[in-house]
Amino acid sequence: MATTMTTYTAKLTDGPLEGKTIATSFLDSGDPRPRIEIPATTAGKSYLYVRTSAWETEYAPDDDHHSRPTAIAYRYLETVFG
Repeated sequence: MATTMTTYTAKLTDGPLEGKTIATSFLDSGDPRPRIEIPATTAGKSYLYVRTSAWETEYAPDDDHHSRPTAIAYRYLETVFG
C-alpha cells in the first residue's frame, strides 16, 4: 500500500521565529513551498520566510513519493505589515 505525504516540517533557521518548526503542506504540484508567510501575534503583521537548499528526506519503501522532503530549512526574509 502506497502512502502520500501531504505535509512536511518547515524549520525556521533565523529571524524572529528562529528555532521554531511548523507543519506546512506541499503545493498542488507536489513541490515544497518556496516561501511561507507566518502571522505574528500582533494584528496586521507577519513574517516572511524563504526556502533554502537544506532539506531532509526519509526513505520509506512503501511510499511512492519517497523523494519528497520531510523537513526543509527556511530563512527569514522580512516582516510584512498589512
